[in-house]
Amino acid sequence: MRISRYQQNDIRTFGFYFDQHVVNLESAATAYCSANGDTAASIDATQLGQVTCMLDLLPPDGEQLASVEAIWQWLCANPHEVDSLKTECQDIQLLVPIPRPNKLLLLAGNYSAHVQEGGGDPIEREETFPYVFMKPASTTLTDPGTAIQIASSSPDNFDWELELAVVIGRRGKHISEADALNYVAGYTVVNDISDRGYHPFPQRKERSRDGFFDWMHGKWHDSSCPCGPCIATPTSIPDPQTLDLKLSLNGELRQDSTTALQVFPIAAVIEFLSRSMTLEPGDIISTGTPAGVGKTTNTFLKAGDVLHAHISSIGTLETLVENEPI
Repeated sequence: MRISRYQQNDIRTFGFYFDQHVVNLESAATAYCSANGDTAASIDATQLGQVTCMLDLLPPDGEQLASVEAIWQWLCANPHEVDSLKTECQDIQLLVPIPRPNKLLLLAGNYSAHVQEGGGDPIEREETFPYVFMKPASTTLTDPGTAIQIASSSPDNFDWELELAVVIGRRGKHISEADALNYVAGYTVVNDISDRGYHPFPQRKERSRDGFFDWMHGKWHDSSCPCGPCIATPTSIPDPQTLDLKLSLNGELRQDSTTALQVFPIAAVIEFLSRSMTLEPGDIISTGTPAGVGKTTNTFLKAGDVLHAHISSIGTLETLVENEPI
C-alpha cells in the first residue's frame, strides 16, 4: 500500500498513490462501500476523510489501518475503479508525508562504495557502528516537486544524496534487530542535500574539529531534505534490503545501486538508535546514500537543475533547484 499526503484547492488530504495519479482516500472509501454493501459496513468514508495524521493510516497501530488496507486491495483488484476516481499528480501538490517528525535522523557512510569514492577506507559492519546526525525537520523537509534553494552564503558546492528513509510507527526503546521491522510504519524517499564546501567565518582560528563541524553544518541549510512522494507500507516492501536506487540529474543517471549494499541494514540501525533514544511514531530515519554523488566529479547543483530520485516499490521524488532569494 502506498499513501500520499497532498493539497488540492487549498485542502490538505490523503490519497492512494499510483505513480502518476492519486485516488482520494474518502472518495475511494465511498466507492468501496457502495460496491461492497454489508461487507463494508465497518468503514466510515466520512471519518476517513477527516483523518489529519498519516500515522492513523499506517502500521503497526494506525486506527484506520484495516479500513485503508481493505480499500487498497479492492482498488488493486479493480483497476477500472482507479481510472474513474484518479486525479493526476500534475493537478495537485504532493506534500511531505510526515511534515513534523519529532526526530529526523540520517546516516553517514552506510554504503562502503560511497565512503571509498570520498577517499575513505572500505567499511565492514563488524568493525564499526552507524554514524548518525540530525537535520532540523521544520526548515529542511521539502515537498515533492518543489525547489530546494542554493544558499547565497555558500552557493558553489551543493550536492545530492538519494536515500531510503524508514518511518517509525511504534514507540520503543532497546528494540532488538530481530524485532525491529515490527516497529516500521513504512518507507519513503529522501534526498539529503549537502553543502560540501561550507566554510563559515573564513578568518577563523583553525581548531582540530573544524572540518567535522563544517561537514555537519553543511547538512542543515533550509530546504535541504526533500521527502516523498508517498509512504509505502511493509506489505508493499516485505524486505527493505532489496530495493533499487536510481538518481538522475537533468535526465542523466548519476546514482544506480541497491539497498542490499548497506553496511547496516534498517533493522540494525533501529536497534542501534534505540539503545540510546526512544524512537517515536513519525520519526524518520534516512539510511545513507550509495556511490555517485556529485562531489566525485565536481558536479554540483545550480539553479534550473532537476533531480529525480527513484526507489523501487516507493516511487520517484522530483526536486527542482533555484537560488535563494536575496
